[in-house]
Amino acid sequence: MDDLAEISSLVRELSDLELALYICLAAREHCRIDTTTSSINDVAKELALICTNTFDLSYAIIDCSAATSLDDFCLEIISADARRSAQPNDVANRVVNVVIAKSFDRVDDDIQLHALELMRSKKVAAHMGFLEAPEDFLFIPLIMRKLEHDQPILNFHLNDHIIISHFHDSTDDFVYLEENIDWLSDGQVSASSVVRKPHAPLLKGHPTIDRMAMVKLQQAAVSATVGADVVRYQQDIVVFLRLSRAVAGGISTRSSVHFKKLSKLLAVLHGNDYVTPSIVALAAKKVFRHRIVVAKPEDDRSLQYGSDLKAVAQILSYATPDTILDSVLTLEAPL
Repeated sequence: MDDLAEISSLVRELSDLELALYICLAAREHCRIDTTTSSINDVAKELALICTNTFDLSYAIIDCSAATSLDDFCLEIISADARRSAQPNDVANRVVNVVIAKSFDRVDDDIQLHALELMRSKKVAAHMGFLEAPEDFLFIPLIMRKLEHDQPILNFHLNDHIIISHFHDSTDDFVYLEENIDWLSDGQVSASSVVRKPHAPLLKGHPTIDRMAMVKLQQAAVSATVGADVVRYQQDIVVFLRLSRAVAGGISTRSSVHFKKLSKLLAVLHGNDYVTPSIVALAAKKVFRHRIVVAKPEDDRSLQYGSDLKAVAQILSYATPDTILDSVLTLEAPL
């Protein structure tokens, strides 16, 4: 079986959350998971079980709030061994492979900037010494969305370093939790209370993903080809978003780089060594949704030329990241 067929076969056995982590670990990028208030604990537990059982990686679940201090954050993300021996002025402390930061949008901006530095360079200075992230490092802000189109605020630069976002509802699959009832939320137990429990048993017949599988996906994506007409389609989507009156910002240069990178990764996951327009459309939804800053009626440029604020507000009342993306993807795609 060649690498493309092997990767495509593996993907069909993975859950949505496993696939999101597989993409990001192979791409050496980071992801944001959104969910409902009632599901955030279970999603955190499911992610923890995926880290342990599917990828054999260490993890930490952090319950974030406005009261979370930088020292608290740094102490929680280092490995258990480093935590036990952590002393002021230590040369370096090893960070876990995967940080699952619940409600990360609530923490102070200074903490978000430290997390950004760790995402960018895998090193950050803290009071307890330098924190160093491993080669396979993944930072996952786990964000509650109270309303369907709610836009929780993350630091712009941190948000821009996140390659994809994924919304996981309570009705979506929880592969490990559904097989391990003891881990399911009872409405009173927080996810942080389960991180010290023994690992749940691996699901019989469920695939595991090692470093070689990540390397294969990464290399196959680099080799995937993109035709000139598909490149033009990608450029048209970016330009449309930047010029839309409903978009106030967020469509950065980095987002365009992530867009092209994810398009190739998704092509490989679908068993292709080339990018198709349908893959481009799928990549656009994953890359741009969390980045789009929806314009406010009072900031519309047409008001400078006599437009009525109420009329503009009515025109923009439909605007959400999802509806904006739906409108841009009506652009004529190449055959």
